[in-house]
Order: sequence, then structure tokens, then C-alpha cells
Amino acid sequence: MTGGPRGDDAGVLGPRALGRALLARQHLLERSDAAPAAMIGHLGGLQAQAAPQPPYLGLLSRLDGFTPEALTELIESRRAVRIALQRGTIHLVTAEDCLTLRPLVQPLLDQQLRTTFGKRLAGLDLDALAAEARALVEAQPRTFQRLGAELAATRPDRDPAALAQAARCLLPLVQVPPRGLWGRSGPAAHTTAEAWLGRPLDPAPTPDGLVLRYLAAFGPATAADLQKWCGLSRLAPVLQRLAPRLVAFRDEQGRLLHDLPDAPRPDPDTPAPVRLVAPFDNLLLSHADRTRVLPEEYRPRVMTRNGIVLGSVLVDGLVAGSWQLAGEGTGAPSVTVRPFAPLGRADRDAARAEAERVLAFAGGGGEVRFEADR
Repeated sequence: MTGGPRGDDAGVLGPRALGRALLARQHLLERSDAAPAAMIGHLGGLQAQAAPQPPYLGLLSRLDGFTPEALTELIESRRAVRIALQRGTIHLVTAEDCLTLRPLVQPLLDQQLRTTFGKRLAGLDLDALAAEARALVEAQPRTFQRLGAELAATRPDRDPAALAQAARCLLPLVQVPPRGLWGRSGPAAHTTAEAWLGRPLDPAPTPDGLVLRYLAAFGPATAADLQKWCGLSRLAPVLQRLAPRLVAFRDEQGRLLHDLPDAPRPDPDTPAPVRLVAPFDNLLLSHADRTRVLPEEYRPRVMTRNGIVLGSVLVDGLVAGSWQLAGEGTGAPSVTVRPFAPLGRADRDAARAEAERVLAFAGGGGEVRFEADR
């Protein structure tokens, strides 16, 4: 099913139709043979707050023939970077998207800075702070602990942690390798995107491209869904401006859904294979209404109170369990699968096959365990 009604002549899409459309665009119905950089670009980046598993495992679930070296090479060659973007969280994005998207999320980071550190930064010359921080990190990448201490040396009455976080929000700081590389570790050291990539930020980015790319990877979606994904507000005028280029639907609650005319919208009865979705995957973080893939009763079991988003097991297009990879790089990795309800034999066998695929990616050997979810 492609195409659809335009403007206000909206059809109705139920949760199953929305779920299949999302899975198709996320390449979780059929894996892709696209290059890793192309997939990262299509997805608008991969959530990468926890290092290093989420972006590697996120690409593994979507790409045929993907190896850790393929992404590591992109990061080391500076064609992909880790930087605070959507929702103010660390994302792995292409170099081009870093330069375009980072200016667009500046209002979000400004708001986060005011909300979280405003009182501790009151009366401070933020422009001077940003200039000093830029000079420091461009001279040599620095951790936030070191950067905060150095900024506090000339501001002894200020909290070093607040000064470092001000620099994080005011400057486009990328995390440099070996941070975030598979099988390696290192401190989260930062420099500016301009210094790392040798190019300036886009001086006049437009939110139109951001919205269209979101719909390509996550639609059909409401304005609230779009805002949940990127963390920005006041995007309704952008959607109104783009309306002649979009198609419109309604969900079963009557909410307006925006979409691209030629984006895939499979039949709701399209089979959905078992998939192991990465921890912190944007599949679960990019809609105000997540029930198209995440039943509400299972949400607290994959999204913990301390902000952890577990790897999730998709069965027939819906989250039906959690999973975890441990011991990667040790020669004895393990994958633990925790179904939320008993799986039928075919689904259990498919989950095991997906887990064995993860083990092979992590270096082979190891074991797959099934445990009851507590």
C-alpha cells in the first residue's frame, strides 16, 4: 500500500498499519544491503548515549553483511561522529548531518541549559565562556571534567560541572575516538565539529528537511510524534508549509497523521519477522504514541526508571521481550533473551537465530540463554 489521500481528505490508519509502515521504513521487515553511512543518514542518526553497543547493534539489525569494522572505519575516518542532537542526547550521525542538524537543535540545547543550570550560571558572560572553551578543546580534545576545571580556574566562584555543560550546549562538541568504538574504550573527550571535520556548520539550515527526513524514516506521524523525536517545539507551522507535499491520515483516535506520498505503507497483515532491536533504539523513542510497536503494558519493562532503554525483542511487529549482549570482545560473549510471555516454537527458534547472529557479530562462540522476565 502506497500513496493515499491528500490534504484534509484523510483515511484512517490503525496501530497495526502504523507499525508495519514504521518497520518497513526502519528496515526491520527486510534487511537492507545499503552502505552503513547511507543507513545512518536515512535514520537521521542512531541514538548513541551508551557506548558502544547501540549504534553497532542498531545497524546490525537492519543491514545484511554488516561488521563492526565497517562502522569503526566511518568513525575513525571522521565520516561519522557522536554529538548531542535529537532530544539533547548523543547521536551517531554522518559528518554532513552533524553540520546541518546541530544548528537546528540549538534552541533545544539553550532551553536545557537554562532549565538545568540557569541558576548556577546566572550573571556569567556565556559568549566569553564559549570562546574560551572553544580555544581549549580545539587545542586538544578534553573531557568535561578537565574542561570544567580549566574554565573554573578563571571563574573560581562557579561550579566546574555547570561550566562544562554550558560549553556542551553552547558549542557543537563531538566525542572523538576511541570513545564509542566496538571492542575499545576511552574517555569521552571532545572537540568542536568544525575543528574535527575541517568544515563550518551550515549557516542557514532549514527545518523543512528535518521534518521530511523524519517522516521518511518514522512516519506516518503526528506533530507530537515529530516533537518527541527531535525535542524541538513550534513545528506546526513547518508542517503547514509542507502540507502540499504531504498526504494526510487519521489514527483511530482522530489525530492528524502526516506522511510522504510515496513512502511505504505495507498491508497491515504483512508478516513481520522476529528481530532483536538495539538498546536505546530510536524505534522506541521517536513517537509520542509508541503503541504502534510497544504495547503500553510492556513499556516499563524496556524503559526503566533510571532512563535505561533495554534491547527489545520484536515478535509480529510488537515488543514481546527484552534482550542483552554481554561479554563482547572477551571471546565468550552471551546473549540473554527474556520474553514477556511464552513464545511459540517458531518464534523462539527465530529469536535464537537472531541471537546467534549477534553472537557471530560479537566475535563468535558464547551462548544464547532464554530467561523468564522478572
